[in-house]
Amino acid sequence: MNAAENIESIFHKNKPLFSRNDFIKKFEDKNIEVWLKREDLLHPEVSGNKFRKLKYNVLEAKKLQKQRILTFGGAFSNHISATAAAGKLYGIPTIGVIRGEELAKDLQQTLKFNPTLKFASACGMEFHFVSREDFRRKNDPDFIESLYAEFGDFYLVPEGGTNQLAIKGCEEILSEEDKNFDLICVAAGTGGTASGIINASGKDQKVLAFSALKGDFLKNEIGHFSNKKNWTLVSDAHFGGYAKINEELVSFINEFKLEFGIQLDPVYTGKMMFGVFEMIKKNRVPENSRILAVHTGGLQGIAGMNRRLEKKKMSLIIE
Repeated sequence: MNAAENIESIFHKNKPLFSRNDFIKKFEDKNIEVWLKREDLLHPEVSGNKFRKLKYNVLEAKKLQKQRILTFGGAFSNHISATAAAGKLYGIPTIGVIRGEELAKDLQQTLKFNPTLKFASACGMEFHFVSREDFRRKNDPDFIESLYAEFGDFYLVPEGGTNQLAIKGCEEILSEEDKNFDLICVAAGTGGTASGIINASGKDQKVLAFSALKGDFLKNEIGHFSNKKNWTLVSDAHFGGYAKINEELVSFINEFKLEFGIQLDPVYTGKMMFGVFEMIKKNRVPENSRILAVHTGGLQGIAGMNRRLEKKKMSLIIE
């Protein structure tokens, strides 16, 4: 199988790929059903919403005959991991512009203690470590031009993977049978996945986007990619901010796995599911609702999070 055939079979060009829905729980007193869409099972390395976001971007890079894909991310980024894996599968080199120039001082030591970057490196990704100040310039045309000068022509994918092609991929998350649900719940980081789901949702459905970050600025991001009004940003289940975690969340993730046999990640899906259950308990969800929550993957980040938890002498997430 050559590279072109390989990537088209992986990303199912011109053929939507549907994940399965697992029944989770019925809250009998309220007659509310909760189902989980298993996007985490799409691919073992390019899983969940990253698969959806990268699908049309990788195909576009191929169409434009780009020799490399360059993108941005933090040291434990799901997007960096998935882009590196997609590049390896396709046979196109990838470049990761990584936040934190100190990580380059002893790269072997960094890779030893950072499973995300270790995996990306094993997939062949080339790293370009930059200061946090420079990383904030990731959308600055002058900064982008300096990257072209250093690395030559490449296909640019933004941090988190969100652009119009990513939205197109995320619109394929919902299938026709999902129109039977009243409420669609999804975690939001850059807002791309939520935007795609909102665009694909039915006129009688409501979408709840659970922000993984402090604040409500994601309203503008989601509004940029979707003009529908059937959604709400839930901004009280972030546990202190992006990638912040405490014993309550760790306990919830571990109990969820023991009860339902499904692994949640601590940055996105774990917080979203916690938020869903809390809303039901606090009567913030109408009775007789059928809820579909979307598992967006991100499980590769658990190993790195456990290293942080171990340093803080906190309970670990069961893997």
